[in-house]
Amino acid sequence: MSDTTPIHKDMPEQVVLGAMLQDPETLDKVIGQLSEDDFYQPKHHAIFHNIKELAAENNRVDAQMLSSHMMDNGELEKVGGIDYIAQLVSAAPSTSNSGYFVKQVRDAAILRRIGETGQKLQQMSGVTDASAEDVLRKSLEAAFELEDASRNEDDELKTAYRLSDEMLQQLDDMQQHPNNFGTPTGFRDIDALTHGLQAGQMVIVAGRPGMGKSTLGMDFARNAALHNNLPTVIFSLEMGGHELMQRMFAAETGIRLASFQHPEYLNRNDWDKLDNLCRHVEHAPLWIDDSAIINMSTIRAKCRALNRKVNGLKLVVIDYLQLMTSGKNVENRQQEVSNFSRQCKMLAKELQCPVVVLSQLNRNSEQRADKRPELSDLRESGSIEQDADMVFLVHRPEYYDREERPGEADVILAKHRNGPTDTFNLAFMGECSKFADMAADFGSEV
Repeated sequence: MSDTTPIHKDMPEQVVLGAMLQDPETLDKVIGQLSEDDFYQPKHHAIFHNIKELAAENNRVDAQMLSSHMMDNGELEKVGGIDYIAQLVSAAPSTSNSGYFVKQVRDAAILRRIGETGQKLQQMSGVTDASAEDVLRKSLEAAFELEDASRNEDDELKTAYRLSDEMLQQLDDMQQHPNNFGTPTGFRDIDALTHGLQAGQMVIVAGRPGMGKSTLGMDFARNAALHNNLPTVIFSLEMGGHELMQRMFAAETGIRLASFQHPEYLNRNDWDKLDNLCRHVEHAPLWIDDSAIINMSTIRAKCRALNRKVNGLKLVVIDYLQLMTSGKNVENRQQEVSNFSRQCKMLAKELQCPVVVLSQLNRNSEQRADKRPELSDLRESGSIEQDADMVFLVHRPEYYDREERPGEADVILAKHRNGPTDTFNLAFMGECSKFADMAADFGSEV
């Protein structure tokens, strides 16, 4: 084999195909583990494709069925005729060790893809006018595609007994530690109903502009990181890091947000509060990314790296969905947002931590007499509602009428996949950029 010939394993490819033609169990298992593109030889690629076509309609596929099928579609002679199909069967005298050869075929395919990807990236990096950020983004995307392709989906299957045992262990842990499960939101009634934000959940916080969805998302993050020491990361596509810190410090100290724009109004007591909080934040497991343009590949990469660093993230907040971009020209924005939504759900499942995604609502709610939002108001994509495990809709009546319930907000749990829905009445303290339980002692200090 020359240095320029891609890695391939002809004999294992033959054994795998031959085993598929002899044993229905092996046939189903291999189809779940390999694809046509995993086979290097074009004739093996074609044979595997035809076996899959036959398997879609038959419980088993043998050499005679395959030969007849490929003869009918004019492909038999291209792969070596009936003699070669018989040779494949002879190459696999036993199907008991087919798993070993499947792994060889799969490993060779992954190594080929790594080599192809490396060549493409090397070519891109040699282009004089190439953007370093663009090359890096495509490198990350390529790496994720390779990792996804390397996963063995058959290994993802779990027995009902295993899942039952895990579920009972979770119930026992919840009973033994009733206040120690999920990532708490910090709001009494919400946590009582939901038991916190659960691992693997995608949680949508949605509202019209000015309702406070970013504030609520920040409240979730503050409570997790600063008050419960849970590793948390915020991706803010709208506000810069300094603005986020001003809001967080206002919420934690009770100092009016306006004072951060006019520090001459800060007195000695205010500075003491800020200094004390800064020392507390120094040790808080909170990270912030305020990149104005960011895509899911980058978010995923940073979350994975941080997840390894802290031995398990407990909360991811993305502000907000409609500001995300794929970096590509797309004709259908709704389809692009749907894809982002699905990727957020996949990220939550992969990291096994809740992912809170902020989202805008369309104008439909403002055409109603009570201005109250509904699930159908989620902007640009019906799949957001479908992917989400929980959807919170933020509504402040005083935004439309200053005389109607000033200082109050309704946080509507409009979807709750694992429990009941409800509406939570919270206090909105806009001057300090925070929500609070109605009975809370406002302006608490750290």
